[in-house]
Amino acid sequence: MNTGFAVSETVRARTSVRTYTSETVSQKTREKILAYLQTIDNPFGAKVNVQFVEKKTASNGEKLGTYGFIKGAALFIAVTAEDKDTAAESVGYVIEQLVLYMTSLGLGTCWLGGTFNKTAFAEQIEIPDGWIFPILSPVGYPAKQRIKEKVFRTAINANNRVASEKLFFSDAFTTPLDLKTVGKYADCLENLRLAPSAGNKQPWRVIFDGNAFHFFKKGSMQFMQVLDVGIGINHFVLTAAEKGLQGRLEKADVSRYPLEKDMKYVASWVCDNV
Repeated sequence: MNTGFAVSETVRARTSVRTYTSETVSQKTREKILAYLQTIDNPFGAKVNVQFVEKKTASNGEKLGTYGFIKGAALFIAVTAEDKDTAAESVGYVIEQLVLYMTSLGLGTCWLGGTFNKTAFAEQIEIPDGWIFPILSPVGYPAKQRIKEKVFRTAINANNRVASEKLFFSDAFTTPLDLKTVGKYADCLENLRLAPSAGNKQPWRVIFDGNAFHFFKKGSMQFMQVLDVGIGINHFVLTAAEKGLQGRLEKADVSRYPLEKDMKYVASWVCDNV
């Protein structure tokens, strides 16, 4: 897999951008983004599409339909997807890879789920029958953070991450995984840990059984938080490709692991080498 960018470097460079300069994203750059989207392999199956939407900015962001969260952006990507059981994981996986690619181009983005006027944007895009419109993101060149934005990031604990021993396990969520035992896969898990998530809740949990990494969702099963697991798995898979680690993402038998009521199995990475 050729991702087209330095994965680990870009994962660390990406941040949610809420304030943008007036510099225009060129048509050539937009075409590159749409062309890259077509190269992304989606292991979860639900089709995902992106459409550009232009809207005039306002000083407080209100006329953008983003309730003041975004300032200065005049260009957005509207994300639509087939309304299937795997829509959330598909959107998370595909759009996060697109976000990382846009980051490598020097562009800023910010996942918006419930903080935009869906009707105002939906009027400007095509939504096929049987599809949903769950996600929007501004796309542009980052400006200096506003004080309001810094306060917001602090409020949602945006810069902190849960320790690895609370996320990765070797025995039914009871024994923290010793990362020294998984070789280069430790980098895959670290980049998963650094993945963005709604409210920075980091809803992913992973069990390694010696042959496969099993990914689980913990907490709310709302669309945005299931989507987050797709984001994290994308980080893991892209990092594996960067490290030359061979494997495949598939469903596995995880019935031996007792799950709490707020947990859901998502997928497994079966290793060809560890």
